[in-house]
Amino acid sequence: MAGDKEMDAVEVGDHHHNATAGVDEDARQPSASRLHDPNVTFEEYYYYARISRAHPSESLDVQSTASTSWISRFIRYNKSVVSSKDDITAVNKKSSDGSPTTQSWHNVSDEERLQASRALRTATWGAVFYLITTDILGPYSTAWAFSRMGYAPASILYFVFGVFAAYGGVLLWKMFLQLDSDRYPLRCYGDIAYRVAGSIARHTVNVVQSVQLLFNVGIIIIQNGQGLAQISKGSVCFIILCFVWAIAGAILGQIRTLRRLGWLAHAAIWLNVLILIITTAVIFHSDPNYDAALANNNTPKGPKITTAGPPESVDFEGQVVGLMQAVYSYGGAMLFVEFMAEMKRPYDFWKGMVFAQSFIFCCYMIFGFLIYSRQGQFTINPNYQGVSPYSWQTAVNAIALVTTLIAALLYGNIGIKVLYSNVFMELLGFPSLAQKSGKLLWVAVVPVYWGLAFVVAAAVPSISNLAGLIAAVCILQFSYTFPPLLMLFHRAQRDAIQEGVEGYDPSTGQTIRRDSGMARWKRGLQKNLALNAFNLFFFLGSLATAVLGIYSAVIGLKKAYAETAVSGFSCTNPIGA
Repeated sequence: MAGDKEMDAVEVGDHHHNATAGVDEDARQPSASRLHDPNVTFEEYYYYARISRAHPSESLDVQSTASTSWISRFIRYNKSVVSSKDDITAVNKKSSDGSPTTQSWHNVSDEERLQASRALRTATWGAVFYLITTDILGPYSTAWAFSRMGYAPASILYFVFGVFAAYGGVLLWKMFLQLDSDRYPLRCYGDIAYRVAGSIARHTVNVVQSVQLLFNVGIIIIQNGQGLAQISKGSVCFIILCFVWAIAGAILGQIRTLRRLGWLAHAAIWLNVLILIITTAVIFHSDPNYDAALANNNTPKGPKITTAGPPESVDFEGQVVGLMQAVYSYGGAMLFVEFMAEMKRPYDFWKGMVFAQSFIFCCYMIFGFLIYSRQGQFTINPNYQGVSPYSWQTAVNAIALVTTLIAALLYGNIGIKVLYSNVFMELLGFPSLAQKSGKLLWVAVVPVYWGLAFVVAAAVPSISNLAGLIAAVCILQFSYTFPPLLMLFHRAQRDAIQEGVEGYDPSTGQTIRRDSGMARWKRGLQKNLALNAFNLFFFLGSLATAVLGIYSAVIGLKKAYAETAVSGFSCTNPIGA
């Protein structure tokens, strides 16, 4: 359903003509085509994707003679960016007399065009491993999830959701390989939705992504507010501390390019590991933070309790909110397409994803088991704020303030750009961020965005329940609900193509289809009936889980307001002084 074209658009003898039919093929390059052209059909995307995947640079037989370790590959990735820029500059070089000789797509050879298109695709699967780990790894809520579900259910569900998150990533990877090309590159999750299901699907994905990023920033504001409140021992109003962080984000958020934040993002992952090591070591030599457990979870001081199954003190809705922490913990699929778009060989994405997901799962299990075993029902979210000695509590809070601010800047930067490009520029006609007027608008938009995030944080200062809600509303969709649904649309259109008599004809710019309507959909879906049935079951199960998660998170928020220290726009720290 690429470009809003229905599958039944063409009958035999009435071939669909693209808007550029009859135009020289060289003129129809990315620079001469709109990114979301309604005249480009699914068959055309699929045709050029097969050509791109068949290029020798993406062949499985091509092996690098350099080191194959992911660390050395990531180092090569950073170095290769310089040469890539040189390759692109060569396309627009000056002639011997100094006059500019900027070459348009139709003035260069196919090989030159291909090299220019691939010049910035330099990332390896090792770099993707690092990026996914940096994006997803965050086991601060795992022990709290164990305290809601017990050892066995938590372990099993973290494993199951990890497997299905990986499967959802594989579906996105499969669709990327069959829809991305040098002529029509994929850049984001919404682009896949557009090419298989049309503009409504794309806008839906972009809206959900924007909401998720905004709430992620809000959760980080709460987290940092709690950390500062602990450091100040409750001497400063909690809501003021949250507001301070919102102002800091609005100021630092004026950085428009992520390149300037890159080295900070690299450092953040090692700082997070340091926090986990300190937290685990300290809690094994000190008592739980009983005050924080009482204020945050309404858990009075008493003997430590750990359970193999669901604890009797936690109701069903509370267990589901615990499960949503697993969903939240695997919430990286939103950026998978962006990672693949930067890869020299997108086929290798699965390696980085599988290794990253496996490493992340092991970290979750190790720290979840250790912290829950030591603190039992007194575990809080985030776990490092459950450290009781004030000196160590202050140390980990100080480190976390740095790492979470970096994360908030990254989320805010991406979130604002998604809103700006898809709403302000596309629908409202705002100027590009490359223009001076666009840069001035960025300065105005950033404080508004952080202001909205602050309102979210101030109104709902309950990290666990708010994280459960955003996991059910947004994160679960990107990792579990959207991939199988989009794959059903993709397979229905791809498998409906009758080889030899249907498809895209590059010589005429025509897309040929011999039938239309339900007959075409039926033929496409029946070709891989078992796999399509599984994806449908996966989609429906994910949708049901999302509904259950939303319901449980809302109930959890109501109980938090009624039974704990949580209160909207309050000076009281949700986890106590």
